[in-house]
Amino acid sequence: MPVIECDVDDARETLADAGARLSSGDSDHERWRAEYGDAVAVAYDGKVVVQGSNPQDIEALLREEGGHAYVYFDGASRGNPGPAAVGWVLVTSDGIAAEGGERIGRATNNQAEYEALIRALRAARDYGFDTVEVKGDSELIVRQVTGAWNANDPELREHRVTVRELLAKFDDWELSHVPREINERADNLANEALDDG
Repeated sequence: MPVIECDVDDARETLADAGARLSSGDSDHERWRAEYGDAVAVAYDGKVVVQGSNPQDIEALLREEGGHAYVYFDGASRGNPGPAAVGWVLVTSDGIAAEGGERIGRATNNQAEYEALIRALRAARDYGFDTVEVKGDSELIVRQVTGAWNANDPELREHRVTVRELLAKFDDWELSHVPREINERADNLANEALDDG
């Protein structure tokens, strides 16, 4: 359960501007509550506690802008094509800033890898990171995005364009291939999403 130390009046204004549903607190200690996406923020003196299935929905709005993140992504498909899922993790010097895993329907493994990368980059953008070091265990995706290999499949070409557009929004970025064991958390999140489906 993330705790964000901040000026709670400023946080309330930020959430209101984003369209969150605000209400008064449920106890003498709670200043206010806000619902946004799949998350709920509860304000106390000097801090906001974020709850819910996707706390990153609110964390992204309240986190201070800027900074550097390590972005890990992985896609999984059982059947290729078959049921597919994605996993991603944003890591800073303070630890895991956000992570997610979800089913995406039917896809090939390469399509799932691209979907994972797209979701990871969108999360990093929403969190306001300036620079990212992106790491994945799909050599094909890394080499296609960096231009070392061509993308012959029309759908993968389209995904590559989307990824390049997202990367262009960062002040600086780096994309590299890493062994599966380095990408273990993102891999686990994708497989857990498949298992839970």
